[in-house]
Amino acid sequence: MEKKKTQISKEEIVAEYLAGGISFRQLESKYGKDYRRIHEWVLAYQGKGRSPKNITLVHNKVNSLSTDVKQLQSELRKAQLHNKLLEALLDIGHEKYGIDLRKKTGAKRS
Repeated sequence: MEKKKTQISKEEIVAEYLAGGISFRQLESKYGKDYRRIHEWVLAYQGKGRSPKNITLVHNKVNSLSTDVKQLQSELRKAQLHNKLLEALLDIGHEKYGIDLRKKTGAKRS
């Protein structure tokens, strides 16, 4: 795997591990950080490690990501409802006036 070239904070690496679905070894190959170091960071975040400094920072980062995900999910729901409304309006226009405003796939430009 190719290592990521941008700087990534340990908080983001810990958050990715805690989100699940990825091992310490996979994170090691992904970010070029020693898996034992990543394990120490996770233990520190969980309050089980030898050096629990910056735990609050990591915890805040995970909470921030969680809040961002919830906000994005809410915006997605609104966009989907808006799309349904527009589709319904197009259907009504087609039924009532016989005009199809949808772009036809495969239509060639003149």
